[in-house]
Amino acid sequence: MGPAHEGGKALLFLYRRLLRSCATYPSKNRLGIYEAIREEFRENVSLDPEAYETKQKIAVAYKGLTQLRMYDEVVLSKGNPNSPNWEV
Repeated sequence: MGPAHEGGKALLFLYRRLLRSCATYPSKNRLGIYEAIREEFRENVSLDPEAYETKQKIAVAYKGLTQLRMYDEVVLSKGNPNSPNWEV
């Protein structure tokens, strides 16, 4: 397994985390966000992983994941959704 395979695994992991975080995001437009993530990844599946544009898109995806996870109960409660001790 070469570096390209490892990068593909990391992107797949990022994609899955984005979709899972989107599922718990408190928004009326949750489904729209979910579909936009899926569409964006599908449109860009054939981009060169070493290209500057691709790296920029990946950086934006990580920033989006951070923003989605700000509202994730599991992250805020450190794994215990029944915990009243949320940390922001």
